[in-house]
Order: sequence, then structure tokens, then C-alpha cells
Amino acid sequence: METRSLVNLVAAILVTVYAIYLFVYVVKSRIDFIRLGKAARLDSSPKERIVSTFISVFGQKKLLRDRKSGIIHLALFYGFILVQFSAIDLIWKGIDIHGHVPLGRVYPVFTFSGEVVALMILLAVYGAFHRRFIEKLPRLKRNFKAGIVLIFIAMLMVTSFLSNSMLMIYHGEPASWSAPIASLISLLVGWLNPGVALVFFYLFWWLHLLSLLSFLVYIPQSKHAHIIVAPINLFLRRTGTPKLQPLDLADETAESFGVSQIEELSQLQLIDLYACVECGRCTNVCPANLTGKTLSPMALITKMRDHLTQKGAAMTSKRAWVPAQLFSGAMGNQPIIAGTSGSGESLIGDVITPEELWACTTCRNCEDQCPVGNEHVDKILDMRRYLTLMEGAVDPHAQRVMQNIERQDNPWGIHRKSRTDWQQGYEVPIRTVNENPDFDYLLWVGAMGSFDQRSQKITKAVVRLLVEANVSFAILGNEEKSSGDTPRRFGNEFLFQELAEQNIALFNKYHVKKMITIDPHAFHVFKNEYPDFGFHADVYHHSEILAMLLQEKRLIPTITLDERITYHDSCYLGRYNNVYDAPRQILKAIDGVELVEMERNRENAMCCGAGGGLMWVEESSQVRVNVLRAEQALAVAPTVISSGCPYCLTMLTDGVSAVQEEETVATFDVAEVLAMAVFPA
Repeated sequence: METRSLVNLVAAILVTVYAIYLFVYVVKSRIDFIRLGKAARLDSSPKERIVSTFISVFGQKKLLRDRKSGIIHLALFYGFILVQFSAIDLIWKGIDIHGHVPLGRVYPVFTFSGEVVALMILLAVYGAFHRRFIEKLPRLKRNFKAGIVLIFIAMLMVTSFLSNSMLMIYHGEPASWSAPIASLISLLVGWLNPGVALVFFYLFWWLHLLSLLSFLVYIPQSKHAHIIVAPINLFLRRTGTPKLQPLDLADETAESFGVSQIEELSQLQLIDLYACVECGRCTNVCPANLTGKTLSPMALITKMRDHLTQKGAAMTSKRAWVPAQLFSGAMGNQPIIAGTSGSGESLIGDVITPEELWACTTCRNCEDQCPVGNEHVDKILDMRRYLTLMEGAVDPHAQRVMQNIERQDNPWGIHRKSRTDWQQGYEVPIRTVNENPDFDYLLWVGAMGSFDQRSQKITKAVVRLLVEANVSFAILGNEEKSSGDTPRRFGNEFLFQELAEQNIALFNKYHVKKMITIDPHAFHVFKNEYPDFGFHADVYHHSEILAMLLQEKRLIPTITLDERITYHDSCYLGRYNNVYDAPRQILKAIDGVELVEMERNRENAMCCGAGGGLMWVEESSQVRVNVLRAEQALAVAPTVISSGCPYCLTMLTDGVSAVQEEETVATFDVAEVLAMAVFPA
């Protein structure tokens, strides 16, 4: 080996080893920080997780929801994987100036494909730059840190072309189809002396190697840590229905309940923080953020990430031969290398404000949009639990609602003995569980269906349809209590568990095996969260039962309704429980109905604003969530806006009134629409 090649090899090895050392050190620090959290269990088999992760990583389905950004990312993702083979070839040439990877006759095809991929990557880099800095997508940050990776990637591609072109001049090689771009460059600067070309080759070669190694070191301390963490996060993410984990309120060793310190989150939750790619897709769909509130799901994650990094560094005594100034502010405004900084900030207050926590409607649209599987809502509700249970720092409206539920089992504080007053004057006979002990279904009416005058019409429509279809059902009557959903979303786990225990005892007393609920929130809590406390039953939303009765011809709509109807997906029915088709099947079964979809529908439907207990809290922003959602519905020019949730219907009705369209557009539950088509007026 020539002396210059030997020197180049030794220098390259030393630099590479140091870069790998820095990379490993930063990755190790992240692992140490994550391990500060509480241990957590996985909820499904490895095989299921592997399949899901493979589809998410290599299919990139969520990224392609935004077609432009998705295609750009797809090109960068696969292009960067493929171009590494060309990088190996180039590094080989720097060590052996007369050699290359030994691929024999395939080598020309290899170099050609490498240049095509590199060009594709450069075009994708320009596309990413254009979207961020010229098109200026609101969800994307525009600063040096946001663009530095594009610079790294562009530098790698350009130096690859330049290095190969200089080598062609040095060797006196003619232009070739196997290296079209390098050939073009060599033709343009072919007047260079071979010796000068060799100097430039080593210059560009070193720029390429240093860019590659700098990128390697930068990745784990930037938002691009998702390259490493996202596949892990996708593998470890929740695979079942989203639900809150119960608190062990009987734990006498617990110093507090809920989360007030970053290390009180689970290790699975902390992995989320380093998986975030800062794409802004979560914030882009957040109803709170869209209506001017302080909550940004992306900012919530990144602020917690920087806080964990800072606090983890303060709690870790390790030090290493690392230039800390090189990494200062790489992810946030604080140094990230363990042992270089401290943090006296409080998670709630200094890092995350209570206003952000209480603005969340728990709709989980942020989670549905996240391409790396981050789960925002559970973190918010864990912190709400601390505020409610340990500090009593709750909105006065929310506090009053919880007191009313505790005293009278309903948010208004109406006497519990009035729960069945809605039946007065109603011609359809309704039997209680005592009057019909052999019932098939328990019909859970809920507080809205029992006490709210508008929602009572939904209850009556459902009851009338069930009777018409000869369904055996009964109600609890005045024995019915609150499901506990509202207190739980407010963070009052104590009241929720007390209500769950009482309800389960009541269900067991009457041997409840199947339930129908009118309220998607109660539907979710009975179906998915009560099993944690020992209750198991088949729980159905009323739209599921009505769609089944239509399919079985036990209900036959005979009246034509000439209406243009758009359907609003309830978050707790749709994103939480994947019930999208049943309500639409009901509407499609009615002659004359034209079903039109809003731009944001099904998985990407926007929240009405009532979730997370916010039905009972005054909204302070100038633009109200329900008004914005009503405007989205009105954009498709319907005559009727329909839903399958009494909360949603109330919010949409108020929203339509707020924009003064109540005279031209009606709001009905799907059960009410079906009743109009089944029963003569």
C-alpha cells in the first residue's frame, strides 16, 4: 500500500473510531435517561408487534397521508439506505486509490444505480427544503436545526459526485454511462492536472467522510434520533384499544398519585419523547391548537424531551472524553451530554403549563396522525391526575361537575330520583330490570339521555326502535349512576373507581351480559376500562344494534327522506373503538338520503370539543372548537348534520346556531333519522 493511502487509512480509522465512540456515548446517555422511568409491560405478542412495526416502518402509510411530504420522505428513507453501498465504495477508493468494491461485471450497473439514487436524494432534499422554507408549511419549524440535516445529506451526495469525477480525471478515464453525473462534471473541469485532481479527490473524500461521521454523531442528539428510536417505539407502542391504566389507590407506599416528575412516567412513555420527528402532524390536527389555545402536542413532547435530557444529565454522574460545547443546544437550549448541566425546573408549571393540560379534549387525533407511534393523551391525563388528586388544582366548573356526580350521579346536580322523569307522558312502555329480570340487553341511558331535554329525544327514538324490533331490553331506572368517564378524564381516579365498583356490583346483581349505550363515552369506559376492575360484558353502541336490526330486516325504513346528510364521527366511537361503518349503514339504508362526507372524516375527523370532560367547562378562546367543526360540516352544504353521540349533537347544534344556520340545517342523531324513516310523523 502506498504511503499516502496508509496515512489516509490510519487517519480515517482514528476519526471513525472517535465518531462511533461519541455516537455510542450519546445513545447510551439516552438509554440511561429512559431507564429513569418506571418499568412497564407490553400488551401483546412479539409476532403481532413485529408485523405491525414492519408495516409502519417500511410501508410508511401514515406519512403518505400528506402525499407530497410522504413521497419526499419515502425517497429520502429508501434512498439513504441504498446510497450507503455507494458510500462504502467511495471510502474504499480513498484507502485504495486504484481499487473499488469487488463486484466484477456488475460494478458498472452498481455505480450507475448509485448515481441515480444520489440524484433522487438531492431532488428529495430540495423538495423538503421547498416545503419547509419556501412553501412554509405551518406545521414545520424553520430554523437552522431544522435544515442542518438537509445540508448534511446534500453534502454527502455532492461530495460523492465530486470525488468520483476527480478520480476519473486522475485516472484519465473517459465519460461513461455507468457514472453519468460524475462524467459530466469531469468533462466540465477536464482541464485540471491529474495531480491537482487527486488533491481535490482527497479533499472531497474527507468532506464526505466527515459529513457522514458528523451526521452519525448528530443523529442521536437531534430530532433525527427517530431514525434509531422510532422503530423501537413502534414495536413497543400500545396495540389494543387506547385506554387509561388504573392507579393503585390502595398502595400505601405511594407518595403521590399521577405524574408530577418526568421520571414518574413509564419507560415506554419516555421512549416516545426521543422518537418524535417534529413533523407537526399532531399539532396540525389538534382541535385545541386550531382554536388558538396554548396546547401543541408536538411542543408538549419536545419540551418534555428536553426536560428529561436536562434532568437526566443532572442525575447522572458519568463523564467522558466528550467536547460538551459541540452538543450544547442540539435538541433544546441545554447541553445534552450527561453530567454537563442541571435542572431545577418543575414538570408541571415550568415545562408544561396547566393551561396546556386542561385544553386537551382527549380526542387522540394527534396519536392517529403520528408516524412514529407517539401517545400524547395518557401523559396529559397522568399529569391531570396529579393536579386533581394531589393539588386540587381543577377548573371551578369541573370541580362543581364532579361534586354533582358524587352527590347526585349527574353533572347538573339534579336529584337522582328524577332520572326517569323523561318517561312521563311517553307512550312506549319501558321496563326496568326489576320488572323484566329476563332481559337480553341492559339499555344504559346515561346522564345526557336522562336529564338533557335534547338528548332525551335520542333516548326515546332508540327505545321506540328497539320496541319495534322486538328487542328484549330493560333499564336500571333510578338505580342508574354515572359511568365515571367524566371524573376519570378530569383526573379524579378516586371518584371513577368508586363509581366503577358500585356499577359493577349493580351489573352483577342483575346478571348483565349485554349492554347498549347511547353515549360513546360510556360505551368506551364499559367496554374497555371496566374490565380492568373485573367487569366483562358485550357492550354495543346503539348505532351497532340498529345497523344489525336493519340488516336482519327487523327494522324496515319505509318513508323517504329527501335530505343531504353529513355524519360527524365521535372520537370515542371512532378513533377509540373503530366504529365508523354502522352509523353510515343506517343512513345509507334510508331512501332519499344523500350521505356526504366532510373533508375531515372517519380516522381524521375533528373533535366536537366536548371530550376530556370539556363538555362541562367554559371555553375561553375566541374560536370555539364546536363552531369550527360545525363550519367544516356546513362546508359540504348539508340539510342535516348527524352524529351518534349526545355530547357531539349538543356541541354541533350550538355550533350551527353560533353561525346562524339553525333555520336551514338541522342536527339529529342517527337513531332519530332512522325513526323518521320507520315511523310515520
